[in-house]
Amino acid sequence: MRVLMGLFEIFAAIILMVDAVARPLYRPLLNWFASLTVMHRFEAWIATLPRFLILVFFAVPFIVAEPLKVFAVYLMAIGMVVSGVVLMALAYLVSFLIVERIYHAGREKLLTYAWFKWGIDRVVFVRNLLLAARDAAMVRVRSWLSFRSQQ
Repeated sequence: MRVLMGLFEIFAAIILMVDAVARPLYRPLLNWFASLTVMHRFEAWIATLPRFLILVFFAVPFIVAEPLKVFAVYLMAIGMVVSGVVLMALAYLVSFLIVERIYHAGREKLLTYAWFKWGIDRVVFVRNLLLAARDAAMVRVRSWLSFRSQQ
């Protein structure tokens, strides 16, 4: 079980690092998309569904987008860089725009699944560790830069 937990935390860390790099690029688009009236209606509708259907709506685009990301990397590796980059961008758009909105709308019901809550708790734990490490590194860098500028 400990090995599985370690693998899960490594996987979550990789996802969070990619997300941190991409966030400044997609956050304005995500905010605009979330503000659309059609999205408000969609989220309100999702929130009325039973938790199993919310899970299905959450899982389907996720299950489609994640293998597309791997395939995009494969395309880039065999020299089809433009196609790979475009496919990667589209897969991330599906993840960021659709999956995140469904999660936002159905979060309370999804977290009633103990296994789902456990997974989210682990992702949040790893995210907090990474943010703390980033903040500590930034303090060290600023301190070093401040020290160097005073010399």
